[in-house]
Parts: sequence; C-alpha cells; structure tokens
Amino acid sequence: MKYVYPAIFIREEKGYSVSFPDFEECYTCGDDLKDAIYMAQDALAFTLFDYEKEHKSIPEPSITEKIKLAKGEFINYIVCDTIEYQKRNNNKAVKKTLSIPQWLNEAGVSAGLNFSQLLQDAIIRQLNL
Repeated sequence: MKYVYPAIFIREEKGYSVSFPDFEECYTCGDDLKDAIYMAQDALAFTLFDYEKEHKSIPEPSITEKIKLAKGEFINYIVCDTIEYQKRNNNKAVKKTLSIPQWLNEAGVSAGLNFSQLLQDAIIRQLNL
C-alpha cells in the first residue's frame, strides 16, 4: 500500500528531527534534509507496516492547515510504500516443503529445471510484484 502523510521537520544544531502528527510513536532524525526525508520514509513505512500487520486502524492524514507549528518548524509530505518496505526488510526465508512425485522431480532435474525458483517466480507473477 502507498501512503502520504505530513511530517513536521525541526532544524536542530546538527541535522533535522522529524515527527508525524498522526502517529505519536513515529519519529526520526537525519544528518541533513536529504537524510531526514529518507529516514522519515523508512520510519513511516515501518509504522504503517506494523499497523497493517497488527490490523490496527490506520488514521487519515492530518490536514496541514490544522497542524500548529512552533517557530523554525516546517511541514513536508512523506510518501511511503509498505509493500516495497516489506520487500527490502522482510526477506527472511520461510521453508515450505513442496511434495512432487519422484518421476516429476527427476524429469525436471534432467531438463535443468529448478522447482524452487519456478515456484517463487510463479508466486511473484501471481502477486504482481
């Protein structure tokens, strides 16, 4: 899923702090603005992925005009994709046993087929990843 949420950026002595008004538990920082934006995308994706996994209700993004800012703060929208986040960070192998007849396995091996790779490719195609 793709999401867009406003983030509050605060210029610090060294870098930026970032918080999300819609997620109390979601905050991060970066050495410079580019790094802070990257870290904000990662923190937001992690938070939203956790909400999805736990079946928590995901709040609507705040309207930026209603967000009160302190002196020196500014708002920037942060975009994230929880599917891309999961691809990058949740690649732990899961062993699944595929039982096929021995004759089919031998025929596949003779033909140079890798059933595990074929199955993985088929799943990826089916999920349009």
